[in-house]
Amino acid sequence: MAEVGEIIEGCRLPVLRRNQDNEDEWPLAEILSVKDISGRKLFYVHYIDFNKRLDEWVTHERLDLKKIQFPKKEAKTPTKNGLPGSRPGSPEREVPASAQASGKTLPIPVQITLRFNLPKEREAIPGGEPDQPLSSSSCLQPNHRSTKRKVEVVSPATPVPSETAPASVFPQNGSARRAVAAQPGRKRKSNCLGTDEELTTLPVLYLCEFCLKYGRSLKCLQRHLTKCDLRHPPGNEIYRKGTISFFEIDGRKNKSYSQNLCLLAKCFLDHKTLYYDTDPFLFYVMTEYDCKGFHIVGYFSKEKESTEDYNVACILTLPPYQRRGYGKLLIEFSYELSKVEGKTGTPEKPLSDLGLLSYRSYWSQTILEILMGLKSESGERPQITINEISEITSIKKEDVISTLQYLNLINYYKGQYILTLSEDIVDGHERAMLKRLLRIDSKCLHFTPKDWSKRGKW
Repeated sequence: MAEVGEIIEGCRLPVLRRNQDNEDEWPLAEILSVKDISGRKLFYVHYIDFNKRLDEWVTHERLDLKKIQFPKKEAKTPTKNGLPGSRPGSPEREVPASAQASGKTLPIPVQITLRFNLPKEREAIPGGEPDQPLSSSSCLQPNHRSTKRKVEVVSPATPVPSETAPASVFPQNGSARRAVAAQPGRKRKSNCLGTDEELTTLPVLYLCEFCLKYGRSLKCLQRHLTKCDLRHPPGNEIYRKGTISFFEIDGRKNKSYSQNLCLLAKCFLDHKTLYYDTDPFLFYVMTEYDCKGFHIVGYFSKEKESTEDYNVACILTLPPYQRRGYGKLLIEFSYELSKVEGKTGTPEKPLSDLGLLSYRSYWSQTILEILMGLKSESGERPQITINEISEITSIKKEDVISTLQYLNLINYYKGQYILTLSEDIVDGHERAMLKRLLRIDSKCLHFTPKDWSKRGKW
């Protein structure tokens, strides 16, 4: 059995973790980084075949040293692009081909004729090959493992823990009212606190959850809490239903809050770079209300003027609220704003892998909801165009086409493009919609779009 001191980066071994069913399991993991803090070794691990957002720091007690696999030395032979010692690229997943029309008729529950009635626009699928990707939404931006430090967000209305309390506590039952923690990671050149190098070396940062001001110590936070009287994000509340509220924040009028919000997002989004120039952006913060105030759940930002029809620049759901439907609620809200503006929108590309999954799920459910609601006339197949789907949902045409291709719905038959909704697609959609309890009510939205092109320097 290997010793703890022998563990290096690249080693693989089983690591104890708790799954969604609250059961212990020992999946194979790779050691990505090793740190020694106060004489105690910590290991940053990536679980093989698991999503990278599950990467975490663990102690040696969770490692099965009996089954450790040490890394092999790479052979210095030409591989990718003929460069010696370079690793071959990871194989891409094959996209399933669309079903081809055959002489036999298959049992089809629902068929919808897809009409392309605007030949001047680049709308039709060329060559009758619906599997050819037409949208840049298939571009992936690598979602690197979290490389940030712990962040503890403390509510002013919550008793502040003593200095001897644990540095970072994950909330129970998904609540972020008392603390929001992100596991620390490797030190980076582009740190999440901009130019404040002194704070980047601290193992824990303390944040006020309402104004998002951060400090280096618990005493700094305690002094701040005696002065901070903010109980909701600055800006206008433009939506409220039940305990869910959305606030619109101008990055120019509320610069300090907007910059702190971006810095908080950088703790969880490795590819995020903006934190200082917030003037050209609007921020929409989703909160959950209780007797202590409006607690931040997540947010998305958008440019005041976008030449690419982007309705989202950056989007984040804080970790304690993930996997509870809030991310899809943020996406739905962004499209509700686009509907009021009378525009079609799309998120800024390229999307991260998790972002692409979230958006594809939302696009799929929204488009299927439209298709399944169509009614046929005189026994004929119902008809709909790409433009009509885009106008109803405010989803950009390229995203509509890529989603139909991803779902493998488009078939070319007798000179027409036909959308075929199989029983599996229908059943899967109905099950997904039963789980989607959080929805945006357009009647509760009080939003007046502004023409930023006529407002000078915003």
